[in-house]
Amino acid sequence: MSGKQDREQRRQERIDAESQVNTKDRRTRLLQLGAGAVFLVIVAVVVLIVASSSGSGSGGDAGNLKEVSAVDSLVSSVPQKEMVLGEANAPVTLYEYGDLQCPVCKEYSEEFLPGVIESQVDQGQAKIDFRNFTIIGPQSQPAGAAAIAAGKQGRGWNYLELFYRNQGEENSGYATDEFLTSVAEGAGVKDIAQWNKDRNSAKVKEEVKKTTAEAVKFGFTGTPSFAIRGPSTKGLELLGTPQTTGEFEEAINKAS
Repeated sequence: MSGKQDREQRRQERIDAESQVNTKDRRTRLLQLGAGAVFLVIVAVVVLIVASSSGSGSGGDAGNLKEVSAVDSLVSSVPQKEMVLGEANAPVTLYEYGDLQCPVCKEYSEEFLPGVIESQVDQGQAKIDFRNFTIIGPQSQPAGAAAIAAGKQGRGWNYLELFYRNQGEENSGYATDEFLTSVAEGAGVKDIAQWNKDRNSAKVKEEVKKTTAEAVKFGFTGTPSFAIRGPSTKGLELLGTPQTTGEFEEAINKAS
């Protein structure tokens, strides 16, 4: 099966899953509440046991990057420049304001945005422009700068996606120079010396601050937050935080 066929299959599976959730019988869901409460108690106990036995080894491991090939499969067929993923002449631009330390941004990276990338971005209808909105903690700024520096070598979205898939617990101190460098290497950044120079430059650090201030100006209070611009929008329109892949696709269609 080709990479594109595989992406189409995953996209259809996501659509089917969302459709099932939206069409579930209400009465059935009510009957499940009691059993669900018991289940949640069991899950909580299991989580405590796992946490006590495994510590903080669930992410942020510079020596054990995961899903490198999956990330490459997702974005390798789509053009990217700086922090923009998609054809330069795509009529619609979806702006994402995110923080690389944000666990909700990780969820969107893994669950919602792949469907958009595999359909409307891959087809040239839209492009996604990632902009840093660093609100989690002190390591968010250098992480964001590292992504921008990777973007200067055409690997910005590889860096974003790989970082999210190896994200550690927020503000746990995992986003060290060693971790950031490991992600850069895994993302395919060729010139690590230049990447180091760029990520530590005043220009790149200022760009992180600028887009963060931009998000605050728009009134965004959390990450990820989204905006959109296209032929059918009245300039830049704020979307907030859509809840499904379908909502993103609908917003792009309306903006086209």
